[in-house]
Amino acid sequence: MIFRQIFDPTSCSYTYLIGNQYGREAILIDPVRELVPQYLALLSEYNLKLVQAVDTHLHADHITGLGELRRTTGCLTVMGEQSRCKLVDVRLRDGDLIKLGDLVLRAVHTPGHTPDSHCLVMRDRVFTGDTLLIGATGRTDFQGGDAAAQYDSLFERLLIMPDETLVYPGHDYKGRWVSSIGEEKALNPRLQAASSDEYVEIMANLKLAPPKLMAEAVPSNIALGMPPGGGENLTARDRAALVPFSGL
Repeated sequence: MIFRQIFDPTSCSYTYLIGNQYGREAILIDPVRELVPQYLALLSEYNLKLVQAVDTHLHADHITGLGELRRTTGCLTVMGEQSRCKLVDVRLRDGDLIKLGDLVLRAVHTPGHTPDSHCLVMRDRVFTGDTLLIGATGRTDFQGGDAAAQYDSLFERLLIMPDETLVYPGHDYKGRWVSSIGEEKALNPRLQAASSDEYVEIMANLKLAPPKLMAEAVPSNIALGMPPGGGENLTARDRAALVPFSGL
């Protein structure tokens, strides 16, 4: 496996490149539009063909690179089946598999931060998007967030994984790059909630400012990060994709 973690300092977002060194195929998880040249350089360096670009949810703090990666590489774009983005090629359902030869990632639907949030489980690690962060969890106060649903996603879907499972989050604001399920269970203050009601109360009192780019990012990401201006800016493939893809 070829594995790289790429950091965007503007949004404190992580993108993950996973490649199969035998088939020379790769996927990108949570790409940022401004970093597309960097991703293309990495793909070229490792002689990899990008076959899928995946967003774990509809982002509100940066503009996705899905549309630009599809335009430049011809890759498939992938999001959860609940996504509001109608241009996406593949809509993940809970339990769906993404395969790169003998490398397999399993989609786990983890609503709460957003209704379309999914985590991706692979061997010894899980890519948690904004559902589980290092020392925190994704906020639930906009974009259809639901703290009770997130509690269930965390405690019934993620924290039941082996303690040694590596946690690769979608963001970190303190320079940390990886954790584990065991570490988060022991040290994450939000995961010390004794009940769903207590967790909901914690999340209701965070009093966080809205993401700086939300007003721009959400509408753009509903259009796969494509430039604004309507159908004249869409390729024939994008226009065809306005009919949502129904599965893998």
